[in-house]
Amino acid sequence: MTMSARKRGFVVGAVAGVGVAAAALAGVGLRMSPANAESSPYLIKASTAPMFAPPPGSPLSFADIFERVSPAVVSIDVTSQVEASAMRRIPGLEGLPFDIVPRGQRPGQGQDDEDESPTRKQQSSGSGFFISRDGIVVTNNHVVEKADEIKVTLKDGREFKATVLGRDEGTDLAVLKVENPRNEKFTFVDFERAAKPRVGDWVITIGNPFGLGGTATAGIISAYGRDLGDSSSNFVDYIQIDAPINRGNSGGPSFDIYGRVVGVNTAIFSPSGGSVGIGFAIPADVVDDITAQLMKGGKITRGYIGANIQPFTAEMAEAQGLGEQRGAIVAALIPGGPAERGGLKPGDIVTTVNGVAVKNSSELTREVAKGRPGDTLKLSVIRDSNRINVDVRSGTRPTEQELAARDDEDGDGRVAPGATPPTAPRPPVLGMVLAPLDEAARNRLKLDEKVRGLAVETVRAGSDAAEKGLKRGDVITSVNTRPVNSIAEVSAAAETAKKAGRANVTIGVLSGGRPGYRTLKVDG
Repeated sequence: MTMSARKRGFVVGAVAGVGVAAAALAGVGLRMSPANAESSPYLIKASTAPMFAPPPGSPLSFADIFERVSPAVVSIDVTSQVEASAMRRIPGLEGLPFDIVPRGQRPGQGQDDEDESPTRKQQSSGSGFFISRDGIVVTNNHVVEKADEIKVTLKDGREFKATVLGRDEGTDLAVLKVENPRNEKFTFVDFERAAKPRVGDWVITIGNPFGLGGTATAGIISAYGRDLGDSSSNFVDYIQIDAPINRGNSGGPSFDIYGRVVGVNTAIFSPSGGSVGIGFAIPADVVDDITAQLMKGGKITRGYIGANIQPFTAEMAEAQGLGEQRGAIVAALIPGGPAERGGLKPGDIVTTVNGVAVKNSSELTREVAKGRPGDTLKLSVIRDSNRINVDVRSGTRPTEQELAARDDEDGDGRVAPGATPPTAPRPPVLGMVLAPLDEAARNRLKLDEKVRGLAVETVRAGSDAAEKGLKRGDVITSVNTRPVNSIAEVSAAAETAKKAGRANVTIGVLSGGRPGYRTLKVDG
């Protein structure tokens, strides 16, 4: 057999195999020619009904849905000013996890290197959709946050200028208003709040990937409650979808099979920058609530207690004999903040807020944020194995930029090189050689006088402490939330854990000026 014959046979065989498999589906939707049914059981009359009928709940086609909702979906073109040096540093913005993509000339490409202008214009694209007949558009904050000019293009090619009504960094949502001097009426869509699709249900996305407006893709809901590992996950339990979305889809809608918006596409997981079938959308109920507030006031105000927190993990619960307890552990307090004034302490484990159970730090932040500034937040707390209640009067949450700047300021703790090792060898505890915080150590580590604990001098290679990232210059402040100021206290806490049959202890660590908690194996 020649190569062409083999190739031809392979193709025909594959197609035939598909036909046979389809015919084998319990005869669903198949109708045989009676005259040939016995001699050719797989022969199908060309004039009969469709070969394949989808199972209940799945559409034969998405065309009707697309025709109905696509006029409400728009392409958004943004003109902004960016630093010329930044444009040269990240040509094409290939590394961005989100999906604004420059249109036309790539940033930095074909530009005169002798041009000393500090800023240059950049064109970028995203997606959005109408939620009202008079021209209110929902999109992502990262699509328009630096916009000087915004142009909205409809499916029929009409173009409108738009302005920002309000933006929310926390959920990455923004609301626009198109300039509509002729009072035209726009097709708009509704949010689905009552009947949340199940994992496995169909979803169709429409948007502007790579500047290709009006693009439809389909897939299923893959998962709920995804955490993207950034500040937005404090306020959003993301939907994971497998309908292909790419750069430029940001801000576009995902629909159920009834044409109702179930989410706003905001991010993709992709090593290459293109779609690998893992996309994330903001749930419709969150979008509806946030956009309603933005339309009224232009910004979102959230509650705030002023505490650095982290998840209280299963290892931490085991280390403290708390079984399956989950929550958020307070690593540090903002001096003079609401939590400190209300009596919350570092090491406290917050388990509920206003009666709502919290399983991790994101859920705590989300519940606190629901409160209004001035509200009293009732926290259930575990402190020294005792359950107590702490009332905190909520403050106003700073912007994400202000919080990031504060983190940078708080993280300036530096360790001076060339520190003098201890003169006498000390036995390791929990895989570390520790030293008291005397005046010399404080000066060397640039520590505030209020800091109490033990300095990490060395970490044994291969130990659990080394695996958990502890290093010379870190400060151990507590063991199982109890403050420690001597090596004997650390050793005693480890020995107590061993006798209780526990494999781990929870240690408080000050590393690079940042407080936190980690679990260490008691055998080091």
